[in-house]
Amino acid sequence: MTLLSVQDLRVSFPRPSGGRVEVVRGLSFDLGRERLGIVGESGSGKSMTGRALMGLIAPPGRVTAQRMQFDGIDLTTLSEKDYRALRGARMSMVLQDPKFSLNPVIRIGDQIAEALEFHTSLSAAARRAKVRDALEAVRIDDPDRVARLFPHEVSGGMGQRVMIAMMVVLEPDLMIADEPTSALDVSVREQVLSIMDDLVRRRGMGLMLISHDLNMVARWCDRILVMFNGEVVEEIGPGALHAATHPYTRGLIASLPRLDEDRSELPVLDRAALARVGQEARP
Repeated sequence: MTLLSVQDLRVSFPRPSGGRVEVVRGLSFDLGRERLGIVGESGSGKSMTGRALMGLIAPPGRVTAQRMQFDGIDLTTLSEKDYRALRGARMSMVLQDPKFSLNPVIRIGDQIAEALEFHTSLSAAARRAKVRDALEAVRIDDPDRVARLFPHEVSGGMGQRVMIAMMVVLEPDLMIADEPTSALDVSVREQVLSIMDDLVRRRGMGLMLISHDLNMVARWCDRILVMFNGEVVEEIGPGALHAATHPYTRGLIASLPRLDEDRSELPVLDRAALARVGQEARP
């Protein structure tokens, strides 16, 4: 069953010298209740894709699409009021650094409860119980104590778990995770990814995992879209990273360091050649 269907998504911003520049160019894909990875280097359009789907591109940014449907709802025609009703309740987005995403002067429990207060008519006691359940779902011990803390009183890994709890407290159908582990060390990163994977599987959610880490996405996702210069250049199935054929994907793979490294220097991408390949591929 298709949960999200996107065709010819474009995101553009004005140039200082006049005209507009497209940062997402003709993106098309479908997403079911599965784990979809979107990878690419910084500036490839990954995050802008997620923000466009969430209705978070403010003017003078411009979002257009032939089709952008979420569970039968036409996102291209939604008012801001209607989008607010969807965000948090049925669509959620986990950002990459809790230090900049959590309000430093509001206790953690109160921040998680805000979504419940906005989208439901639950009593204060029921909201507290929901907050406790959400914190337990992301494997936080002593959730009542953590709910009383301020964001600066928890570690980076726990802060990211809190962010995930905020996004799943209303059990949305779609979760977009934008570099959710980039600020975490390796051991904590694996724990956070395991939590997200468990939530997706148990609750039947659709997950869009945005990252620059090819190996991580290949390990955790069912499908991978590779983005370069605002476009999808290749789609890779699970476990098929080694079979990638596009020069950009091959270049990303080649630039990854290995434990048994015997090269004197890592290769770099030939961007001029990649641009020519992109031009030749366009109709």
